[in-house]
Amino acid sequence: MVLDHTLLAGINFLAVLLAVPVIVVGAWLSGQTPDSCVQLLQWPVLVLGIALLAVALAGFVGTFWRIPRLLLFHLAAMLLLVLALAGLVIFIYAVTANGSAHPATNRAYSEYELEDYSGWLRRRVEGRHRWERIRRCLSSTSACADLNQTYRSAEDFFAARLTPLQSGCCKPPTACGYTFVNPTYWISPISALAGADCTLWSNDQTVLCYGCSSCKAGLLADLRREWRKADVVLVITLVALVFVYAMACFAYRSAKTDQLFQRYKQGDAGGRQMH
Repeated sequence: MVLDHTLLAGINFLAVLLAVPVIVVGAWLSGQTPDSCVQLLQWPVLVLGIALLAVALAGFVGTFWRIPRLLLFHLAAMLLLVLALAGLVIFIYAVTANGSAHPATNRAYSEYELEDYSGWLRRRVEGRHRWERIRRCLSSTSACADLNQTYRSAEDFFAARLTPLQSGCCKPPTACGYTFVNPTYWISPISALAGADCTLWSNDQTVLCYGCSSCKAGLLADLRREWRKADVVLVITLVALVFVYAMACFAYRSAKTDQLFQRYKQGDAGGRQMH
């Protein structure tokens, strides 16, 4: 019985450790510009990680103080949290399944189209009021201003590996035919412009292409890339948690069986003494 409770304590300690990567993923997402502006995934991940930590600690306390009800609560709550994590992992994979980059002509960077992404993600950046909040957040960052300090000539800029956000929000689409002055200042062509985003471009540093569909697409491309990285960590954590949970159930069942056997032996010994 002591061995079973020691094993349970060790298993719950592993569960405590496995909550840490989930919390770290949530914190990492909070520090990324796309996620901090859109505010979609980081809070569910953080809440789930903190809940996993709290339940694992409850199981650890229940094992240490031999509180069966707390252990039962731990097992039931952990099952729900493991299922929630599995659902989150599947959801992230599903909404990030679509998305691709389109190489720009004679450029090292790629460009992005909003239609390439899942309908759920697109709806998160559509709507005037919703996008206005995101646009203000993006324009307050140094993502575009940094380009002016890094790339002085057209040759350097066209050979740059821009992030999807920089490609979509900080410059006009290549098809528009604008002439480069610096990364965030371009001369409009004399001929008719090629698309709606071309007319939305402005050399005003607070406007740029933040109202363009290409900016929304670039944001979703960055978001997709970050979510896929997060999903890898969450999948690994999920597999480990399932294994730890299975061991916890086995150890708890073994401890209960030992407890019943001890009671049976004590009852049998008492009956013999009476005779």
